[in-house]
Amino acid sequence: MIEKLDLKDVQTVKYIIELQKISYKIEAEIIGFDDIPPLKDTIERLQGCDEIFYGYKIGDSLAGIISYKVIEDALDIHRIAIHPSFFRKGIANKMINFVEELESNVKKVIVCTGKENLPAVNLYLKNGYKKKKDIQIRSDVYITEFEKIRI
Repeated sequence: MIEKLDLKDVQTVKYIIELQKISYKIEAEIIGFDDIPPLKDTIERLQGCDEIFYGYKIGDSLAGIISYKVIEDALDIHRIAIHPSFFRKGIANKMINFVEELESNVKKVIVCTGKENLPAVNLYLKNGYKKKKDIQIRSDVYITEFEKIRI
């Protein structure tokens, strides 16, 4: 079940941070870069961000999260994190489809991931995203920006 997450609730934020650390640690290993911003989130920092968060719950477990902002006519997905216990169960796909439908008035959707994070790259390509550009973070680390234009 997908539900909006309340960042004013400290326990909810703690669950998000815990999930992010477990999930993004795996991406950090895949791309060889451990300076991924969600790995450094604190309760205060997360509560102060202006992203909208949704969580995918299975029973009492937070299996995944997605966050985004709507900026003018674009849906900018900032985070997608799945707990490793729930990898390859279609949760990320369901959350992407959910927020795209929820924000159906936007003209484009943007998301970034580590260039070497092939599971995420394939997820976005499978969902109709097109590679827009690679952005160099450090001499040997790139993130790839994807975009989906909606009519």
